[in-house]
Amino acid sequence: MKVPTNPFKQALAEGRTQLGLWVALANGYSTELIADIGFDWLLLDGEHAPNDVRSVLAQLQAVASAQQAFGDARSHPVARVPLGTGEAGTAIIKQFLDTGVQTLLVPMVDTPEQAAQVVAAAKYPPDGVRGMGSALSRASRWQAHERYVHEANDQICVLVQAETATAMQHLDAIAATPGVDGVFIGPADLSASMGHPGHPGHPEVQTMIEQAIIRILKAGKAPGILSTTETQARKWLAAGARFVAVGADTIVLVNGATQLLKTYRSEAPEQGPLGY
Repeated sequence: MKVPTNPFKQALAEGRTQLGLWVALANGYSTELIADIGFDWLLLDGEHAPNDVRSVLAQLQAVASAQQAFGDARSHPVARVPLGTGEAGTAIIKQFLDTGVQTLLVPMVDTPEQAAQVVAAAKYPPDGVRGMGSALSRASRWQAHERYVHEANDQICVLVQAETATAMQHLDAIAATPGVDGVFIGPADLSASMGHPGHPGHPEVQTMIEQAIIRILKAGKAPGILSTTETQARKWLAAGARFVAVGADTIVLVNGATQLLKTYRSEAPEQGPLGY
């Protein structure tokens, strides 16, 4: 039995735009609901959401149930690990992959050396240093995929986050790192690193993002970004971003619930749409 093809990695390689949703509620039930909707990808956030390996596993199973119900056209899970370099990063990447994650998003990658460490952590030898524990893992379907360790490397998709001024200085080399499939720009952290905390819409930050997308595309890799307003999302899609998260489950819930209350209670507190 062959290892399943990674449809998200294939789409990025073919230059097809992928629309996603950030998933931060850290709950299998809500993730299963969202997976039924049809976003191309869902970001299971292990950095800022209260997720761990077990809760990510539950959400992978939830997404799989939607795929079983609706077919492969449904959402592909992308898991963001809490960190990605050093011994601790290598260990957590191994655990996430063994649960069945095929696509990783790794935060705070500032140099090509760090990017290479992430790729090595995600790949089996001789291409990397991922531990050979597939017999115990859901990823291999507990060895039902008999050639998992021989085929998995080709299906693992590695996305690294460039979200600091330092990363922007090294962006060309980060994007050119073999094994990196895409580079995700983090507007919030980038704005803080550039001296504009809380203001990702600052003209200097916006210009930096525009240039970054061009540089990532020039390296032959897929640029990605999170944009929680329609104006920004459409801007970055038009600029050439290939995987764009156009919202977050937390924001959808807050905005929807706020609007519902205002419909029935005129004195409901004013709250504009969240995001940037």
